[in-house]
Amino acid sequence: MTTPPDFDPVAYKEATRQQWERVAAAWNRWSPTLQRWLAPVTEAMLEMARIGPGSRVLDVAGGSGEPALTAATRIGPTGYVLSTDLSANLVRLAGENAQAQGLDAARFEARVMDGEHLDLPDASFDAVLSRLGLIYFPDRKRALVEIRRVLNPGGRVVLASFTTPQANPFFSIPIAIIRRRAQVASPPPSGPGPFSLGNQEVMEAAFQQAGFREVQMRVIQAPLRLADTAECVRFEQESYGALQELLAGVSEAEREATWQEVQQALMQFEDSGGFESPCELLVGAAVS
Repeated sequence: MTTPPDFDPVAYKEATRQQWERVAAAWNRWSPTLQRWLAPVTEAMLEMARIGPGSRVLDVAGGSGEPALTAATRIGPTGYVLSTDLSANLVRLAGENAQAQGLDAARFEARVMDGEHLDLPDASFDAVLSRLGLIYFPDRKRALVEIRRVLNPGGRVVLASFTTPQANPFFSIPIAIIRRRAQVASPPPSGPGPFSLGNQEVMEAAFQQAGFREVQMRVIQAPLRLADTAECVRFEQESYGALQELLAGVSEAEREATWQEVQQALMQFEDSGGFESPCELLVGAAVS
């Protein structure tokens, strides 16, 4: 198994941007599934952020528009939501999705922006969200310091992370199989990744190190339900650029065999009612 080189945050961030540029359209096509699956997480985040009429909301790493678009339904005619992402393709799709929902630029905008370097004025938002976004940042502390800078005094930040690999087998099983077959070593536990803020102590420390206070947390169960295992495999194949990247160096035959093994391993979560895998997320909020 290959040993990863010294971590290069600049190269990692650029690779991540390129991955999302490639899968943006597919990710957006799966939006109905994503919205249904993560609805309890989004609801908890908006509640913990105390978003309501007149709120000014920033979504960091907002993808093709969620949860920013849902937040826009809570802000009334005088509120404002800004969705940001490193991927221009995702930002374009977020804007198109907002237009399709009848949101004008006075209430909803989408901009390309690096979440570790927010090109925004100090104290300009009441709430900042990052649903499964900031967990992939190479410099989480810098991102949280930037978030605190753009929040009004007493403003709230809310983050969501997957908890542990064991509690999220729909994702951890494919990752483990793909890494083994592609002979790619696992990243260090302290690095960016889907479970990087899934420990309550780790998330609380991240908030406190950036100067936040009054930390609150909730563990949310959000089972992934799909028609069958094959649909789950298609979802992960099409939507997760990082999984595609891990298999970039293997032959087409090996890629096909790898996904066949993934599907076989995930069959344990399918029965006559369809596919259902456990999924557990940690949602944490803090005050600036």
